[in-house]
Amino acid sequence: MNRRPDYRVQRGRISPYPQPVQERPDGVDDADLAAVLSDQWALAGAALEYLPVGFGGYHWLATEPAGARWFITVSDLGHEYGADLEPAMETAARLAEGGLEFVVAPVRSRSGGTVTRLGPGFGVTVFGYVAGPPGHWGAALGDADRLRVIELLARLHTAGVPAAAPIRTPRLARRDALSEALADLSSPWTEGPFGEPARAILTEREPEVIAALTRFDHLVRQVASSGSPPVLTHGEPHPGNLIHAGPGLRLIDWDSVGTAPPERDLWDLLTDSGPEAAAYTRLTGRAVDPAAVELYRLRWPLDDLCLSVAEFRAPHGRDADTETSFAALTESLDDLRQKGSKVS
Repeated sequence: MNRRPDYRVQRGRISPYPQPVQERPDGVDDADLAAVLSDQWALAGAALEYLPVGFGGYHWLATEPAGARWFITVSDLGHEYGADLEPAMETAARLAEGGLEFVVAPVRSRSGGTVTRLGPGFGVTVFGYVAGPPGHWGAALGDADRLRVIELLARLHTAGVPAAAPIRTPRLARRDALSEALADLSSPWTEGPFGEPARAILTEREPEVIAALTRFDHLVRQVASSGSPPVLTHGEPHPGNLIHAGPGLRLIDWDSVGTAPPERDLWDLLTDSGPEAAAYTRLTGRAVDPAAVELYRLRWPLDDLCLSVAEFRAPHGRDADTETSFAALTESLDDLRQKGSKVS
């Protein structure tokens, strides 16, 4: 999984940044997790190893005595994507059951569901372990791999939409927090060690942020008025969510799946002069909308910025996750600055 917009959460959301969730979740004990795995997936006696990887949940490797391995994810159901975790996982399971072999979907439990509760606030999902070299966020895909991903997305976007599929609007998570922060730049942010550094950076970049928000709102209206029907999208088909399994690619991390414009998946795969857009149109019969591409390219850093600001205006400490969050804030602002020439 992944901290990012369509975020998951390093404590609260998804993310593409190259640091994993280091801290184990409070309130999750290995013995309780083992009991759920035994009861619902018959994984009695499996050895559990915590994996500080990913950004949208907390992960373990479960190894059975006979050697079979399973990838276990524990998600905080109190966060944004946690609220949609069950319909998202059900959607992924139905896609795989319907013949989309590249979908790494959860294994159904003994009760038939895809998510089982662990305590009052967490959900457990189990995935078959996929052998093969994983991709990495920030890695550059070659021309051939970009086209291979386009082909997978074309199949996804033209598949039927399961009834469980969530609707994914382009709204910014915690935009309210960013608006409040911009209105409060003259007062100290004293809730934790990163509050004042975050305020200083945001004060310096305030004009760029306001211009980006204005452009974003314009693009939302423009894309909404286009009348193009939504499709079923993955949400984050970046290299970090790809596994090279044998001759094919497998796509993981389906907790952000949902209906949206196809450009939600395409924006980071399209090159200025490459064949990706033409290949997508040939495979789907649908032209790529430049305004929608720009919308989702801008949404990515804005969404991360909103989440980081919300985190640093709330009580927080200094640990591996907040260090990553502060780096994410700076990177988001740098990304917006890079896009500044396109913001009007």
